[in-house]
Formats: sequence, C-alpha cells, structure tokens
Amino acid sequence: MRKLLPKLLPMFVIALTASAQNRMTPERAAGIKADLAGQIDAMKKQAQVMNDTVFSFGELGFQEFETSKYLTGLLEKEGFKIERGVAGIPTAFVATWGQGKPVIALGSDIDDIPQASQKPGIPYHAPMIEGAPGHGEGHNSGMPLNILAAMAVKQVMEREHLTGTLKLWPGIAEELLGTKAYYVRAGLFKDVDIVLFAHVGDNLRVTAGPGDRTTGLVSVEYTFKGETAHAAGAPWRGRSALDAVELMDTGWNFRREHIRVGSRVHYVITNGGDQPNVVPSNATVWYYYREADYQHIMNLWKIGDDMAQAAALMTGTTVTSRLLGSAWPGHFSVPIAEDMYQNITKVGLPQWSAQDQALAKALQHDLKVPERGLAIKIPELKKPQPLSEEDDNGIGGVGGGSDDIGDISWVVPTVTLNYPSNIPGGPGHNWANAISMATPIAHKGVVAGAKVQAMTILDILTRPELVDKAWDYFRNVQSKDTKYQTFLRPDDKPAIWLNEKIMEKYRPQMKALYYDPSKYDTYLDQLGIKYGEWK
Repeated sequence: MRKLLPKLLPMFVIALTASAQNRMTPERAAGIKADLAGQIDAMKKQAQVMNDTVFSFGELGFQEFETSKYLTGLLEKEGFKIERGVAGIPTAFVATWGQGKPVIALGSDIDDIPQASQKPGIPYHAPMIEGAPGHGEGHNSGMPLNILAAMAVKQVMEREHLTGTLKLWPGIAEELLGTKAYYVRAGLFKDVDIVLFAHVGDNLRVTAGPGDRTTGLVSVEYTFKGETAHAAGAPWRGRSALDAVELMDTGWNFRREHIRVGSRVHYVITNGGDQPNVVPSNATVWYYYREADYQHIMNLWKIGDDMAQAAALMTGTTVTSRLLGSAWPGHFSVPIAEDMYQNITKVGLPQWSAQDQALAKALQHDLKVPERGLAIKIPELKKPQPLSEEDDNGIGGVGGGSDDIGDISWVVPTVTLNYPSNIPGGPGHNWANAISMATPIAHKGVVAGAKVQAMTILDILTRPELVDKAWDYFRNVQSKDTKYQTFLRPDDKPAIWLNEKIMEKYRPQMKALYYDPSKYDTYLDQLGIKYGEWK
C-alpha cells in the first residue's frame, strides 16, 4: 500500500483540483445557463437541418448507415473522436470530446418504423413512398438535440476551462430492442458517471425512479423444421412446420387468460411456407415477451420455450430459437431527474404558432381523439413509486412499452428527457407520429430539449455533489435489492441482418428524397409542402 501511495496521491489531487476548478456560484451558473440557451437559439438553423436530414434518411434498425455516417461527420468536424462499429454493430459509434471527470454520456435512438412513410406537415395519411419505412416514432430528432447541447456545452467548457468528458452515442435498432444490452456487455459505460438520454415526446418531462408504465422484454424467434410433401397427393408424408407455428400461437392465445394482467405477449409469423400445394418444411414465428421485472420475463420466456417444444412434439417437427433483442425495465436516477426538472421549468415549452396548433388539431380530428392541440403546460415531476415487497396478490403492473435504455439505467445513473416534438394523441409506431417530425413543431421541440440537456450537463460538470447523490441513490436505493442480470447468453450476437431486405427494396426510391439543404431551406420546401396549407 505504501508503494502505491506515491502513485495514487497525484491522481487524487488532480481529481480534487478538477472538482474545485469546475465549481461556480449559483449566480455564475445562472448566467452561463442563459448563455447556453442563447447559443442554442443561435443554432436553430442547424437544428432544423440535422432533424430534417435524418428524417429524410428514414432507416430501419441495424440499417442506419446514412444516418450514422451523417452524424459522425458532423461530430468529427466539431472535434470529437469517433469510434465506429462498437459492440460488433456496424452502425453504432461513440463520439468523445474532453478529458477527465465527470464523464457524461448523451444518447438517443436513430432507427424508424416499417411502413410509416409519411409526408410531414400533412394531417392525414399521405405516404411519401407507399409501404416504405419512416420516422413514425420521431427518432430523427434526438441525436440532433444531443449534438446541439454538446456543441453549446463544449464552447462553455473551453471558455471556462472546465474539466469533463462528453460521449455521444446512438441507440441502434431500438424498435427491435437490439443493441443496448450489447453496449453494456462491451463495457461502453464502465467509466461513465451519468447518462442523459433523450426520447421524443409531446411535452417536456423526465421520469424519476422506476418507470410508470414501462416493461422489460425478450425478443425470441422460433424456427420449426418439418418435411415437405404434395399437399394434396400425399399430405400424410409431410410434417408441417406451419402447423407447429399455429399450434404454438393457439397455445399462447389460450394461456393469456392465466398470466398477469400487465404481461404482454405478441407475435408475427415471418415465414409461413412457400406455396399452398407444398407442406411447409420451414416456418418461423417471432415473439416479444414483456413483463415488469427480470424474473417474470424469464418465466414468460420459459413458457414460450415449453409451448414451442410441445408444438413440435404434436406435429413431428423440430424447433430451434434465437434471441433477437432484450430490454430491462428502466429505473431512473431521482437526483438527476430532480435537477433536470428544475431546468425544464427554467426553459419552458416552446411558443407554438397558430399554424403549429392548427396542424396538431387537424391530425387529432383525423385520428378521432380529443382536439386539444399541442401542450401548453409542463406536467409535474412524478414522485418515485415505492418498491413494495407485495404486488397486489400477484397482479403486477399495468403493462406498457419497453426501451433498452433500461439495461443502461441498471449499470450507471440514467435519466430520459422527453421533449415536445410530437403531437399528442398519436397511436405510436404509426405514420401519424411522423407528421410533425420535419416541421416547426419538431424543430422547436429539439431546441427546447437541447437547452434542458445543456443546462443539466452544466450542473453535473460544476456540482460534484450531484454525481455523488446520483451514485448514492443508485447503490443504496435502486440496486439495494435488485441486481442487474443480462438476458444475453454468452453466444448471443446482435441481429445485424434484420431489415436488410426491406431497406434494399426501398432505399433506391428513398435516396431520391434525401434532403438537400444546399438547395432548399427546409425539407417541407423540398417536398413542395406549404406549412399550414392542406386540403
């Protein structure tokens, strides 16, 4: 130990010196936050161009090649060091700038939704390319938000001589829950102090503690193999893999009555055979098993595996399976969420124009939901839900969506910022959720969110006690009784082949519609859409 002291002491002194150097008075911090907001307002044009460009790429999960190339190019020009292909995922990257502690990682998803192609600014279904993918979740906006925030904070850090490291990373294939568990396994967050995630929403908000209506899941593909035969001439000689798939699906449809209320089990048949007169020798079904915690997710997975084996026995076929994705239920840092909420109240909602509100109400009318327009009031910060040992006689939660940011939230203190770039009342994962995403609504939401993100980064940089509180909550509250266990098995690998064929089909048509900011002021201009005017 005495031999180590001479080596450790300088590092300790450097850490203390950096911490002291970053400190500033509340008055000074308030002034710098005003400066950050002003810088971001001055970058509104950049926000619009980044947002609209990524919208025009419209790439599905694992195929975000144009998006990744574009974003890394921007970050390299800003002096960030880029590591590409992280965790064995070709479109994944980490962009790093700065040095020392704290290390703050900014993330947001970049993939989109199948068959969600939609002309922006038109309040009814109007695909740009029929059947093509599109940003029907609004994932085109989050990384532009983070880049704006990072650019503004970087200038402040250089001017004020603040120590700290910024890391920007994209959520790849989030709609498939396909990558963040692999990021964790690859150690991308082992030296990170705080993760600030951004996800599109219809208001400015942040979650504190366990997610309100979130679940975790495993995404499992089952492939049955049988024997072909003439379906009319000698069907007795065949063994139908499709019969096995249908029996498995039927089993689940009966079993639903006898699982917890909040469980979600859904599937698609991705391969049902070749043609009707041939007994299918191959068939595939893809399942999502969602639940509120690790053990209940594993229970659903076991039930599914048992059903697959039973269906194979009944049909004389065989079955194999593979994991395509996974997500832990999220749990978000209360200290960081409370700080971020204070910044949300400072920034406030954007000033919506009459055209913004008219578009929102026109879409809500088309969707037959209440015509309330865009948000005009920030919701209160939801109090953390108590973690009780009992869960109402085994009923469990009410169920809901999943996001693999949950995995990251269990290895480093994390919060998710929602920002108002979308229109309230959309069904989610739908063309309707793409309508606002290359309009002034999205642009204003990105700018507001970037201000909140930048101010929160400044707080983390200049208030080391905030990082200490976040880790104290993480260790002594969040992880006190629950320990993270990955759903990944040692041989599982990212499903990077997914969506290849779909993008090969549509990319040539989509390229003709990529946004060209050198010729057009906005993407709406390029598409010939006059904002606020529609039939």
